[in-house]
Amino acid sequence: MLHNLKQISGHKLAASDGTIGHVKDFYFDDKTWAIRYLVADTGNWLSGRQVLLSPYSFGRLDHDGKVLSINLTKKQIENSPSIDANRPVSRQYEQNYYNYYGWPTYWEGDGLWGSGEYPAFTPLDRPYDFQSYDYPRWDDIHLRSVNAVTGYDIQATDGSLGSVSGFLVDQKKWVIRELTVETGHWYSGKEILITPAKIERISYTESKVFVKLSKGNLERTEEKHLATVGT
Repeated sequence: MLHNLKQISGHKLAASDGTIGHVKDFYFDDKTWAIRYLVADTGNWLSGRQVLLSPYSFGRLDHDGKVLSINLTKKQIENSPSIDANRPVSRQYEQNYYNYYGWPTYWEGDGLWGSGEYPAFTPLDRPYDFQSYDYPRWDDIHLRSVNAVTGYDIQATDGSLGSVSGFLVDQKKWVIRELTVETGHWYSGKEILITPAKIERISYTESKVFVKLSKGNLERTEEKHLATVGT
């Protein structure tokens, strides 16, 4: 089942022993399109730091109650490795973060989530073992903000198709399957879906997503409210 991240934004985050805040943003890997972290808005509880939650910790998603359950305690989250809200996520931070929770690292292995295709794992019952790693302090690990990319222009081979309006994710793998695009007047204001396979690159300096499509490709698709391209 696919979920639009825009609809999950603002959902309450329920730890095993109480509410910790709400969903603020998501960070996705622009190489694999997997959601690597949820950014939590914790209000005054943990102000001054960025609180990241991995899909390894995600539990039940209740759209009716607008709640995402987190399989961690408030104390676990409070004591997790801290990262400055104004700094990018580094590999060094990630290594300490995953070591703290006892989760397998997603960047080591052949699967989407390291050794497997799903972020399913039971955390180890052991104390945090801090270690120093030799990764560059602020290396680029291709993590991008969903909120930041929302609104980017979709640049086709012959002009603009519209702008990014949402991200549809597979809840089991927590990977982006399609981008929703508002086309504007040129395509009668229809919303279309574009798969990552049709995306050539993302320019963060230009705020554009370049796709391997033309307007003609879309105009030749079957007329319907949602025209899916790239499938």
